[in-house]
Amino acid sequence: MIRSVIRTPRFIPRLKPQQFSLLHTSNSVGQANFHRPDEAGSNDAADAADATPTILADQNDMQKLPNKVTWIQAIREREKQLAEGKVLDSYSYVNPVTTAVGEKTREESFTYLTLPFKDDKWLCDAYVNASGRLRAGQLFQDLDALAGRIAYRHCSPAEPVNVTASVDRIYMVKKVDEITNYNFVLAGAVTWTGRSSMEITVKGYAFEDQIPEHITEDALPDENIFLSANFTFVARNPITHKSFAINRLLPVTEGEWLDYRRAESHNAKKKLAAKNKGMSEPSSSESKLIYELWKNSKSIVANGGDKPSNVRFSNETRVTSTLFMQPQYRNRHSYMIFGGYLLRQSFELAYCASAAFASSSPRFVSLDSTTFKAPVPVGSVLSLTASIAYTEHIHDGSKYVEADSPFDFSLPATNKISPNKDAFLSEPGTLIQVKVDTTIQPLDSPKAKESGTFIYSFFVPKSAIAEGKPGFCSVIPQTYSEMMDYVEGRRRAQDTANYVDTLPKLGEL
Repeated sequence: MIRSVIRTPRFIPRLKPQQFSLLHTSNSVGQANFHRPDEAGSNDAADAADATPTILADQNDMQKLPNKVTWIQAIREREKQLAEGKVLDSYSYVNPVTTAVGEKTREESFTYLTLPFKDDKWLCDAYVNASGRLRAGQLFQDLDALAGRIAYRHCSPAEPVNVTASVDRIYMVKKVDEITNYNFVLAGAVTWTGRSSMEITVKGYAFEDQIPEHITEDALPDENIFLSANFTFVARNPITHKSFAINRLLPVTEGEWLDYRRAESHNAKKKLAAKNKGMSEPSSSESKLIYELWKNSKSIVANGGDKPSNVRFSNETRVTSTLFMQPQYRNRHSYMIFGGYLLRQSFELAYCASAAFASSSPRFVSLDSTTFKAPVPVGSVLSLTASIAYTEHIHDGSKYVEADSPFDFSLPATNKISPNKDAFLSEPGTLIQVKVDTTIQPLDSPKAKESGTFIYSFFVPKSAIAEGKPGFCSVIPQTYSEMMDYVEGRRRAQDTANYVDTLPKLGEL
């Protein structure tokens, strides 16, 4: 039987390690359930409510990690493998169970996680950002871990090494700003399979009242959906390093077949894009846009670089981060870093870039399709570089306001204001697209390599910009490479708008 437990969020507690427990069941990832002493009854200085016990937090992280062996045991297993002249992708699946490929239904891989923020203020405190809203990076770790659990449930009783190949999209369907008013459920299942790959769809549900007592896919109402995410996982044989055949998915309802066909079409589109590789040539209208961008940037430089406070050159928006990859954030079965941790780190840097750029707290809208080009080994150095790739001003209706733009040409938005107040783009503001490039520097190699590029979109309402500053912000590329990033960003913004059009309207859910 597969042993898989979700990786829980980092939490700086007010209590001792033995006072924590995490409940898990065989059919769900489990509800985070923290047992605490009586808050009024403790005079112990060790329980003081400050941010100092970081070592204690790390200890609690390790208690809840789903790894089968300790890191010291993993190192010894690698030494044993090397002595035998072989290198396995895993330290726990050294003799992978192989079975004949069969069929499984979507229901058999269905898995969920409950996050009762309304009922547990301290759990909520671990997921809140500085503005009192949802800290999306924390949630990304749960989404990826939940998708991994789903993948293993679908593949069982076989035990391949399942890894995140790509995040196809994470989209915030509607606002859940006051997370203290909600209990969350994250739930998902396999929606498509190839020979050794599978697409996993996870949705987030927000309940103002109690979570359903019996959680099934049918028991979770569509009107409660606030987030949609799609992942692609691939199965590998840890001994041969080759692909590992998995159980086929058997859709049994019309809705499941529709999801299967949609995922099948999306997978074919991804393969075609990978085959063509590189950036597609700009169209005639995009070439004209590049020329106009170049002309405007030259005009600003010719005027001594003087520009409004809400306008920045692309190279002025760049922020970087360098991290050493520690074993506490490894996958449950291998020597590589957990994908959800990478998502969280790239998101946090993207958030920093967009917040500094807009001088305001941005709201996460979407993560575009992201492919993990190379795994990140424990013990390597990960470098992340974030910059603003594209900005878009969203006005009332289709109205274009010249005074709000730094350009001397018209550039209408590809997105539009939603008539529903619960949607993120429900008022005028700026859509900010942040590109995060990641590279890995292994300590045993002088050559760094790309790990992946993450594209995050944020929204800053015009009303949220500090008083006395312009209500919209804009980025202006200067080099040809930056201009092509801008063009690609505009294409992605259009793709997001097209994706939103396929979703049921919030009022119709």
